[in-house]
Amino acid sequence: MVLLQRVAPPNPRKRPAPSLHPQPHPNPQRSSSLTANPKSTPISREEGEEEEEGEDRSIGTMISLLADAGCTIRGPLDGPPSLPSDPHKLRRALESRLSSAPSLRSEFLSGFSSYVRSPSNLRRVLIPASRGPFGGDSLVRLLLHVAPIQLELQELLLEKLPEYFDAAAANNLPLNDDVARLIINQFRWLDFLVNPEGFSDKLMDVLSVSPPQLKKEIIGSLPEIIGDQSHGKVVSALEHVLMEDSEVIVPVLDSFSNLNLDEQLQEQAVTIALSCIRTVDAEHMPHLLRFLLLSATPANVKRIVSQIREQLKFVGSVDSHASQNKKLKGISFANSAEASILEALRLGLRFKNILCEAILKELKSIDQPQEHKAIDVWFLMLIYMNGGTLLKSAEKVLKKKVTEGCFREALFDQCIHGHRELVMDHFSSFLSVSEYLLTCKEKEARDFGTHLFTALFEEFSDTYSRQEVLGALVTRIGSGVDHEVSSALKTMILLTSKYSKELIPFSSHINGILDYLEGFHEDNIRKVYEIFSHLALSARSIPGSSSSSIANELLMIVRKQVSNPDMKYRKMGIIGTLKIVGTLGDANVAAHFSSSQRSDCEEALELLKMSLDSCKLAALPLILLYDELIALLECSTLQPEIIEWVGTQVGEFESLFLADLEGGRLPLKHSSNDVEGELWMNLDGELSPICLNILPLVSSPVQKCSNSLQILPSQFSLLSLIERLTSQGSLGGIDALLGCPLHLPSVKYLIGTSWKKLTGQQRQIVCFSLYYAINWIRELLNAFSTQIADRIDSVTPTAREEIAAKLFKRLRNLIFLDDLLNSILKIHPQSLPELYYPVEHSGSAVVDKNNHSKQTEKDKVHSTSSNSKQKHKKHPTPADKSGSNDKLRQPTILDAFKRAGVILGEEILNASSPEPSSSERTCERDATDSNELGLIEISAAATNLESERFKCRPLLPVCLFLLTFSQRRDSCCSDPNAELPLHLYLLRDLHNKLDFLNPTTKQFLPACPKTSTCCRMTACEFLRKIRPFFASLKKHLDCALTMLRDGCESYHDHWKSNCSSAGNPDVPYMVFSGSSVATSVFREVLCCYRKLLSLPDLFLQENLPILKDMLAAFQPIEKFDDFLSGIKPALTPQDISYLYCGVFSLFEGITDTVCPSFLLASEVLVTMQSIVNSISMLVEKSPDGNVKNIQARSYQRILPFLRNRLEFSARKLLMHDLGSEDNENELKAKGDLIQKTLQVYLKNSESALNLLDELACSVLPQVPSCRAKSTQEACHDFPTLCPTMFVAWYRVLHEENLSILSKIVKDIISRYRLNSERETAEEVLMKLHKSVKVVVSLVNMCKAHDKVAVHAMAVKYGGKFVDIFLKAFDFLQSHFVAHTDSIIQMVKELQKATRIIQTLCSEAKGSKRIMITSKIPSTKRSMERFLFHVKALLHNPSSGSTFWMGNLKHKDLYGQVLSSQVYNNGDDAIDEAESQMEADP
Repeated sequence: MVLLQRVAPPNPRKRPAPSLHPQPHPNPQRSSSLTANPKSTPISREEGEEEEEGEDRSIGTMISLLADAGCTIRGPLDGPPSLPSDPHKLRRALESRLSSAPSLRSEFLSGFSSYVRSPSNLRRVLIPASRGPFGGDSLVRLLLHVAPIQLELQELLLEKLPEYFDAAAANNLPLNDDVARLIINQFRWLDFLVNPEGFSDKLMDVLSVSPPQLKKEIIGSLPEIIGDQSHGKVVSALEHVLMEDSEVIVPVLDSFSNLNLDEQLQEQAVTIALSCIRTVDAEHMPHLLRFLLLSATPANVKRIVSQIREQLKFVGSVDSHASQNKKLKGISFANSAEASILEALRLGLRFKNILCEAILKELKSIDQPQEHKAIDVWFLMLIYMNGGTLLKSAEKVLKKKVTEGCFREALFDQCIHGHRELVMDHFSSFLSVSEYLLTCKEKEARDFGTHLFTALFEEFSDTYSRQEVLGALVTRIGSGVDHEVSSALKTMILLTSKYSKELIPFSSHINGILDYLEGFHEDNIRKVYEIFSHLALSARSIPGSSSSSIANELLMIVRKQVSNPDMKYRKMGIIGTLKIVGTLGDANVAAHFSSSQRSDCEEALELLKMSLDSCKLAALPLILLYDELIALLECSTLQPEIIEWVGTQVGEFESLFLADLEGGRLPLKHSSNDVEGELWMNLDGELSPICLNILPLVSSPVQKCSNSLQILPSQFSLLSLIERLTSQGSLGGIDALLGCPLHLPSVKYLIGTSWKKLTGQQRQIVCFSLYYAINWIRELLNAFSTQIADRIDSVTPTAREEIAAKLFKRLRNLIFLDDLLNSILKIHPQSLPELYYPVEHSGSAVVDKNNHSKQTEKDKVHSTSSNSKQKHKKHPTPADKSGSNDKLRQPTILDAFKRAGVILGEEILNASSPEPSSSERTCERDATDSNELGLIEISAAATNLESERFKCRPLLPVCLFLLTFSQRRDSCCSDPNAELPLHLYLLRDLHNKLDFLNPTTKQFLPACPKTSTCCRMTACEFLRKIRPFFASLKKHLDCALTMLRDGCESYHDHWKSNCSSAGNPDVPYMVFSGSSVATSVFREVLCCYRKLLSLPDLFLQENLPILKDMLAAFQPIEKFDDFLSGIKPALTPQDISYLYCGVFSLFEGITDTVCPSFLLASEVLVTMQSIVNSISMLVEKSPDGNVKNIQARSYQRILPFLRNRLEFSARKLLMHDLGSEDNENELKAKGDLIQKTLQVYLKNSESALNLLDELACSVLPQVPSCRAKSTQEACHDFPTLCPTMFVAWYRVLHEENLSILSKIVKDIISRYRLNSERETAEEVLMKLHKSVKVVVSLVNMCKAHDKVAVHAMAVKYGGKFVDIFLKAFDFLQSHFVAHTDSIIQMVKELQKATRIIQTLCSEAKGSKRIMITSKIPSTKRSMERFLFHVKALLHNPSSGSTFWMGNLKHKDLYGQVLSSQVYNNGDDAIDEAESQMEADP
């Protein structure tokens, strides 16, 4: 055994004798200086020997004390001292000895300091003991638990620490050899600290000079070393260390996490961590984010999320081309640090929902696209990936951001392109988000989803990922939801057009689309075959059986479909055929075929021949084939061989449908089925060599001849298109067809009583002949309008004028035939042949024609049964006959004028009277008796023909170019107003097209399908086509106003003269009403203008020039500076706002002009409302989506001004006297117009709620319940508010009150969600109280008005009001203490209405009023919910209120108790409502 003393005592276990004179405590400064600086000043040898003897003596004392306590310090050279089995006994013994003798403590410390001066000794006392149950403790650790020496021992060890910094920096020593780490380990998990403040200060000093590795060790051990009292100093010190060295961020964050910090220190730690986001290395960022996310509390979560968004640099943009090149070389782009960051974010968001909610709220508050970053996308993806309750919220935020334009495609490209490995872990989330966007109804969201699908397909080239993308698209295609299917097919077309060769190996997956083909409409069928056409075309260029099989399978499917007798499958085959022909026969695409294959053009021709042969036996498939071929030729350039072949097929047109003439006359008169024929509408006179042979073909017994007329219009359309394609746009080769006459039945059958003598088959021949003539002329207009609309070099200006003149004549022929056929169908209804296949498309209001035919059959059966029932009825008496004749008599033109409310000329006004004169009645009776067709009014609405219009050939948009032309006539017919019937016909067609295109219009399914050529044209394309016609609309509006103002007595002669020159037969009893035509033109122009302003695509940035042209065309002739005087600062003529004001000023002036006619004035007012709505929509569509845009601010400036003027105009119109000549039926017909006017008045009021309060509580109660009193006796200022119009006013006031209440409740909810204080509680309660007063007043009017409709509306709208009012109960609950009286008063007021509603429900059940009883269940539920909400509101004892609930007595509306119930003892205490409240002070 090696002794540590120079002279070993004889017995080392023997306790030495204590010194009688204790030595003074050694100077710590001296000890420190000696320890810290061994190279001290030289001393003499004697002093050195004395010092050594003192040290030996101190060491001996230390060893003796330890030995007495049971510790043997002797041991192996490198081993630890031998510790007693009970360390607590050692600690108690040392503490007892050292506490009682301060000198002994000093001697012990001095000896220990001398002993550990040797590195080996220091190591021995630091390493854990190897024996005993507590062998893990070292000698030093046991001594640190001795209170008298703990502080000095801690200082001694910390002073020793710098001596071993070099060894600690090596970072390759085991723990038992690393003295520095051993020293730090001694301080961990001490039972107590004598002086925690001093120890922490000393430790922080050592920390500041420690090497990096030891510094991290110390920082990581701080939570196990430092007491809770020193956490503040530790946090400040660590902040200072972190500022000097950012490499220690990880142990610092660990220390912050493990320290038991209070709320203030925790916020300080979070602030320190947030300041490091910009400077910390990427490898340490996951730890930093993990700490921040785990430290999130409701108080700081917003700050944490905001700072992470702003300062985190994540997934920077990369060059897509470079990324693709590197990706091909196999270089991984994704950074593992970024993946770790995403994982840290995902875990943090998964375990704390407050973080997800804060992120979503933060994203909602951003409204600028440039403020969004890539991290926002990843936040949403991580929330979406975690799922849970917030998944739907994340989807809503994403959709809103996409639809508002805040998320742009480049932002997602920044996350996807070049980051394949990073996105791979979240591939399913990106794919799910793409699917979700594709299912949205908003077009912007679906387009964004298409872009995401394309980006994922481009970035991920592996088989699995691409199968997942294609599988998701096929799933969406099979969803059955129209907009999803269309968008998914559009995405697939985009992929197949770009990557058709890459998609060939996945053809088995794509073939799944064919399983859903039967449920697709025509647009989607075209998309499907376009997809497979791209694949087949690419497959033909790739050698191999697997590739060529795609094309073979596609051709086989199409052939089977075309030859199928079912029209549904044949339609698919025809569409598929033309799509394949368009792909294979495209002249702009290089040929793709091998030497063993036929050329693409040959393959297309064979397919086209096969389809034509299959469709020749049926008219409707052939019509569809021709129409599809026309659409294909118009939008693509086919090979010359295909066009030449098509030209040969339509070359047989002349032999099928035309007949030769001699001198402009028929060589022989034709008569078939005893129906004589003659030539109609010969524009070329004797020069005409041919005629259209309609009558012989219609009356032919051969089925093929009669069916050939069905394909006449479509075949001619194809013929004209081929002629234009082969003649540089000119139709000179077939111009004889424009003026050739039509062989139709003789006019004599339409005059007098000849019609009655015709058999049913003869009438059908006449009817079908006129019908085919109508469609022939419509196709003439379609074909030859291209000659005047387009500037064609081969068409001279003179020829252009001649063609325009003939087109106007043909338009007169068309109007004449339309009116004639409509009158025939009125007395002889029948189903007409189909000449056009009604195309079903996305978003259209088209109904299946089969359903229509079934409905027609039902109508026939119903009419047959009704006729059979009438046979069993008694014959009416002469008096009854006269009464029925009066009811069924033909209305006069004056009646039509009166119903339209037009301004008649002076002569007509003098002739008009409330009761028709006897001469007028005689004239009408003579017309009815002598002519079966009755009186026919030119350009009247063809109501009977409209039900069959879907079978007719549609007019193309190019025909609208005739609106810009004025026909040249002689001086006697130079008035352009005589052309108004022609323009009216075109305006009605424009109206139908706009109805078809406008998605905002509520489409009620009609009894028959509608036909439109706009189905293949987008709204933007249609706007560009009609852009030149805006000025013409204004011109026709001015003409109509002139006719209405000045009268139109001479226009009948002008019209008759023009019709005669157009070849129209002279048919008596066909009258022309200038006022009726002018009124219709006026209304159609306004309606078309409104529908144009409501087109959403009009407000896109690229279409703003079209909007400017549209507004500029309707500017007033005179300056309107007075009108603009109320707008400051002044507007410039170049602003759209200036143009809007000009249009509004024009219509405001027109309102004054037509004000005597309530009908026309209300139409103008609705148009003015559409102008205001258009400005609001323009504000929403303005750049950046807010009013910060300069142009948007000008819109905001003119909106209040225009609304004020609109309110004034609406009030002025409501004060219009409808006139005493209006009977009750005419007043009821104006009810819809009055409702619209009243809605405009209320919605544009500055204070709609106050106005509603005034009308409901003061004005409406003055209306009498019957028509005993005239409107002039009423005290209010609104003559339109009369007993007949009461229901209309009543409904509008209810609806507007519900609308206002909904806005109030929505503001309340958003106010508390955003914690905004825009309004005080008193203001909100006041608004609620006013709304309650309105509904109470309206419901209370049921006592005076006993109409069932009024009671039904009271029950219906009363229940809805209660439903909406219940949503505000949270607000009432939160303010109940402060506003108890006002809230109770409001609830009591509403109770008055609920009592009346309860009574109405009871009476309706007793009297079995179905109109009311159907609304009772939902209203009853609302009443019950209201009852229990009020009970919960007043149940709080602190409110000082009491609540009773009892049964209602059976009372009527007037409060009288009915005798239908027996009450116990006449107890009136039960006479309470469903909730009776009384506040007790």
